[in-house]
Amino acid sequence: MFACIHAQQIPANLSLPEFAYNFSPVVEEARSGTVVIDVDGCELLFGSAYQLAKEAALRAKKSRSNGGLESTVSIAIAANPDAAIHAATRLQGITFVSPGEELTCLGEFPIDHLDYSLVNVEKKVADEIFETLKLWGIRTFADFASLPVAGVSERLGQDGVRLQQLAAGKTERHLKVKQPAPAFAYSTELEHAITELEPLSFVLAPLLNQLCAALNAYALATNELCVVMQLENQTTHERKQTLPYPMRDHKVFLKLLLLDTEMHPPAAAVRSISISCEPVKPRVLQNGLFVPLAPAPDKLELTLARLAKLVGEQNIGSPALLDTHRPDAFSMKRFTLNTKSDFRRSRKAAKNPQSTIGNQQCLGFRAFRPPLRAIVQADQGWPTQISAWSKQRSVYGKVVGLAGPWRSMGDWWRDDRWGRDEWDVTIERSGQQAVYRVYRELKTQNWFVEGNYD
Repeated sequence: MFACIHAQQIPANLSLPEFAYNFSPVVEEARSGTVVIDVDGCELLFGSAYQLAKEAALRAKKSRSNGGLESTVSIAIAANPDAAIHAATRLQGITFVSPGEELTCLGEFPIDHLDYSLVNVEKKVADEIFETLKLWGIRTFADFASLPVAGVSERLGQDGVRLQQLAAGKTERHLKVKQPAPAFAYSTELEHAITELEPLSFVLAPLLNQLCAALNAYALATNELCVVMQLENQTTHERKQTLPYPMRDHKVFLKLLLLDTEMHPPAAAVRSISISCEPVKPRVLQNGLFVPLAPAPDKLELTLARLAKLVGEQNIGSPALLDTHRPDAFSMKRFTLNTKSDFRRSRKAAKNPQSTIGNQQCLGFRAFRPPLRAIVQADQGWPTQISAWSKQRSVYGKVVGLAGPWRSMGDWWRDDRWGRDEWDVTIERSGQQAVYRVYRELKTQNWFVEGNYD
């Protein structure tokens, strides 16, 4: 049995198919404002098909907050979906069409109201057939159904036969099931507030299992997890886990969320948990025979999460140069694996270094970390004698050649503004010469040896 629910006016913020899913998992949206559901198997929940229709009509009048449509609907129950659609769209209230007695209900309907789209007949062909039927004196469904099938086939073709079966209520077809929009969000309410990490893992595990099962069913993955916890003090604790690689492994997700919760614990006991994700297409990568294997993305992400817990999130990642002249200015960005094209480009540059720097000759510079604090003799405004020591190295001697100074400064609007004068100096010691870079901070007037040239 099939039930058709027809509503003429529905508020714009409400959906008739979503309302129909409350009564059956098999729903077809015939047109805007008309849906058909399969009521077989719903007896244990709603009783008979007529009781289901009565319940649907009463619930449709309720407000949106109570799961209703805030409007009146017409419902028809029949043995085939097309007969139910014609009855629901033409008759008010609840209509029950007994199997084999479709013409008792549909027989008096005008032939112009025959929905030809249900049997895949084009509008132009249907209009010609309806015009022919009117010339024959056919005015209702019953008149059309009483014609001999052989004569209809000879004069109107197979389209006419299908329309005649539709008028008689004898069509047979499967519902064109409307798939509900996939929802990648799950939540749970806790009977008792959770304050420890171990019981929290038992709550997160089934939610992540459902989430990954839904992603796997649609052949999708995710690179962002969002966890929202409602706390006992009426506040919300929200965390987003951004992944550099699309995944759908619930075990990896659980370990990442537990590590993140250890680093950023909620301020109070947890009363409810909601988990959602952004679905994306899974990454497909085929490695070449001569390309070295990269670490597994899930294992790499877990390793980085454990390191972040030990040394802090701001101290792990890949260094990236900042767009500034400030010395040693860099930031830490999230570590991501290089693609195959990046690897080939770096390997090509390593084999042919001239392709990257051209024919330009340049000196290598070895920076001292940290710079050596120096005592510099500069009687005439430039360094003439330098002395600097540390546990690893020492730099001292007479300056026999220099170039500079070069003044650079920036970030004057910040508290940690910087400025310094730089020299490249040649220092002679024990008959040997070496080239160093020294600078003087403008703010403190302190001297430092930054490194040497090879």
